[in-house]
Amino acid sequence: MTIAYDGTNYHGWQEQPGQTTVQGTLVEALTTILRERPAIEGAGRTDSGVHAAGQVASFKTEHPILIPRLLAAVNSRLPDDISVTEMREAPLDFRPSHHALGKHYRYRIYRSAFKPVFAGRYVWHWYQPLALEPMREAARALVGEHDFKSFEGRGSYREDTVRDVTRLEIVEAGPELHFEVEGNRFLYRMVRNLVGTLTEVGRGHWPVARVAEALAARDRMAAGPTAPPQGLCLMHVRYP
Repeated sequence: MTIAYDGTNYHGWQEQPGQTTVQGTLVEALTTILRERPAIEGAGRTDSGVHAAGQVASFKTEHPILIPRLLAAVNSRLPDDISVTEMREAPLDFRPSHHALGKHYRYRIYRSAFKPVFAGRYVWHWYQPLALEPMREAARALVGEHDFKSFEGRGSYREDTVRDVTRLEIVEAGPELHFEVEGNRFLYRMVRNLVGTLTEVGRGHWPVARVAEALAARDRMAAGPTAPPQGLCLMHVRYP
């Protein structure tokens, strides 16, 4: 399945007891159709409040329902803020997380003195000016294969924190800045920590060189703040 969702009303992707999650909502919808509770695996775990345009997930079933009918049936049972946009058969050994070659995230900052009334659920509202070129210069130090431990969110303790960021581009889109981030894998809250760090450069609090120093430090305290969740969207997961 390819899934789009507005994460505002959910405690993230991962199913949790007593919490409303995207995965849990999908499980409940599919259970009513298949008369069995499927184990759904996603390509990644988005945090509470984070959105997706192209999350990928899979499950196994022996139910004989045809895929077009299953797609229509599941969407008819989902709330308006979740949509399965594609469904297809996959090999039995397909694992959405293990077989992914890379992911593309977009983080949106809205630059204005006024509140973004219609986009507020999907952007980080920034009142102050942000210097674009220094942020772009600092971002170049983050592209490539590095140890990103400084940008790993607290509460995650992975032994392997080396990741390959293949693209970190900052694009102007009217009043918005889009941080286009692509890589093979990402650490917990890594994209939000990268964005929060680059805004420290954009607002003039950090010199450009300090971003490379933060990367080399391998210490979360050396990097900048965590950007809020609502600006982040998982755009696409890439497979062979």
